Amino acid sequence: MILLRILLFPFAIIYWLVTSIRNYLYDLGILKSYSFNVPIIAVGNLSVGGTGKTPMIEYLIRLLSEQYAVATLSRGYKRQSTGFILADDNANAQTLGDEPFQIHQKFANIQVAVDANRKNGIEQLLSQNKKPQIILLDDAFQHRKVKAGFYILLTAYGDLFTDDWMLPTGNLRESRSGTKRADLIIVTKCPTNISETEQKEIRGKLERFLLRRNDSDSMVFFTSIAYDDSVYSADSVKKVSEIKTTSKLLLAGIAKPKPFFAYLQHVNDVVLTFPDHHDFSDSDIQIIKKQAENKLIITTEKDYVRLKNHIPASQLFYLPIKTKFVLEGNNFDQTILNYVGTSTANR
Repeated sequence: MILLRILLFPFAIIYWLVTSIRNYLYDLGILKSYSFNVPIIAVGNLSVGGTGKTPMIEYLIRLLSEQYAVATLSRGYKRQSTGFILADDNANAQTLGDEPFQIHQKFANIQVAVDANRKNGIEQLLSQNKKPQIILLDDAFQHRKVKAGFYILLTAYGDLFTDDWMLPTGNLRESRSGTKRADLIIVTKCPTNISETEQKEIRGKLERFLLRRNDSDSMVFFTSIAYDDSVYSADSVKKVSEIKTTSKLLLAGIAKPKPFFAYLQHVNDVVLTFPDHHDFSDSDIQIIKKQAENKLIITTEKDYVRLKNHIPASQLFYLPIKTKFVLEGNNFDQTILNYVGTSTANR
């Protein structure tokens, strides 16, 4: 695989050229970006793969939804529907996609919408009787047709965009110069004991790509994944400390499942890995049931919303995760609240 990526380097140059020209045309205004009279926060990354966008969106929902009417908008990756859809009681993972449906089920007080055309999606949301006061765009850093008011760029610890290459040799969707659109960078999936010295070193590597808005404020933050101490089914809860030492089946269809497995795994566990955003077929379900042999099945939240109607509720559990700031979480919160408050006041 590494040799193949090296051989594909000429195509990476072509990909870099195409994306750079596209961004240049947007920067010049030849390709038009649309702004809206509502605070819009875009969360995204420069690379493909899991950087923790959904946990970050959920963090922002918790931060903002008690004070403001919040809507989320994403393309609904791998959904079996098209166009604009606003989640309602009939929504499911097939119509919305797994991650938007997960958010819809967890946060009843917000609007969850999907549309590959973000401009149209925002227009549809703002045409509702219940207009959102804030729109969170999930995975929209490269969606230049809409100009968000605030951009949060995520990059994973151990897989920083500064150390990566363009597709298909590497995993970058666009060149590192795209960082200039970001208002701040969050290094996700850090070890909880990351030292201040290492944070300083990483901050130095990343900040040089930013167009700083305020030299007195930190523009790079560090987060880790906080796993819940319980797993949940449709009707019961079990402590991780209780199930960790028992034989079970662990199942994940996410980009980087190793930390999930490591948190729960016992030597006698059966482990099944599927591709990210996997759409489980009937044969997949039969394999899972056969491998489980009536053991508990523990999966991720994203996979749970696809599996819950196919496996008995007494057998299927999921492990929630949250974004947790290593340091300066209050500073991040205040930065977001200041942007939203100022934007809302000036509408």
